[in-house]
Amino acid sequence: MRVTAALAGCVAGLQRDGTSPPLRFTPDGDRAGDAVAEPTSADLGRDSGGRVWLERPGSSGPLDDLVLERFVLAARLLSRPEPARPAPHLADPALIELLLGEQAAAEDRARALVLLGLDASRPVRVGAVGTEDGSDPGAAAVGLLARGGPLPQLHVAAVGGAAAVLLQPREGSVTDVLRSSMDERARERNTAGGIRIGVGDAVPGLEARRSWLHARLAERFAVPAAEPVVVHGELGSLTLLAEIPVARLRAQDDVKALDELAATPTGAADVAALEAFCRTGSLRQAAVTLHRHHSSVAARLAHVEDALGWRLDEPGDRFRARLALLARRLAERG
Repeated sequence: MRVTAALAGCVAGLQRDGTSPPLRFTPDGDRAGDAVAEPTSADLGRDSGGRVWLERPGSSGPLDDLVLERFVLAARLLSRPEPARPAPHLADPALIELLLGEQAAAEDRARALVLLGLDASRPVRVGAVGTEDGSDPGAAAVGLLARGGPLPQLHVAAVGGAAAVLLQPREGSVTDVLRSSMDERARERNTAGGIRIGVGDAVPGLEARRSWLHARLAERFAVPAAEPVVVHGELGSLTLLAEIPVARLRAQDDVKALDELAATPTGAADVAALEAFCRTGSLRQAAVTLHRHHSSVAARLAHVEDALGWRLDEPGDRFRARLALLARRLAERG
């Protein structure tokens, strides 16, 4: 907690439950008094209970979300009884890049697996985490996975413009854990946030690059609000769309029409409503996904119909809208 306060340059606090007094430290490492200023806080989650916070005068700092993510992770680990599960950590980027790169020999990949603590005899899956707002995807991945269930042998490293997450769970569904973590994050912040996750197929450890490429492709299909976690194996024939050149996707008339709509003052929210509706197939479920009233979503969908000439109650037009949204998404992330 002293380190967090020093890093943030303001008072940092921790309260494990509603009955015990809070612990607060100043940036100089001294205990603070009992008076709590207006905090920027984050819950520790249902299992650990309590919350942590930063007491910064005025508006939040640009890195406060990142500091809080790391603060939550440390507080959860310290509050768990022994034996604690292994902590998500930032792995050696050189080892991750070697394992996921194209040029390394098989013996070098095998050595990287051992040094990363992975079992070469068991399959691995690789996830790709991207962010919409330009924030650090590695920090976003660590903060997100700290919310989930048991994911032993987890390693995170920034590779290119995304974070690579190497997973080797012994039981349970990786996808279920990731989606649960995203749901918990959305409830805490009342928004799905700007995180996209693609999950590659399970492959032998020496073929981790193949799972990484699958994960990067799946991440291109993800939408933070409507479909934040996409599994490559569930895409099926949709992966064929990713083979279309980006320039051709951008030049398609329906994609251009969506771009023009999104550029209007309310267009981004209209397209988000269309994404949620096409993903869920239900007006009310789309409203739940967007944390909006269903009448507001209905009004936005009506605006989309007027602007693009589509009738979303017609199966053909819904399919056309879904296809255009996918093409636009792939063009944006090509």
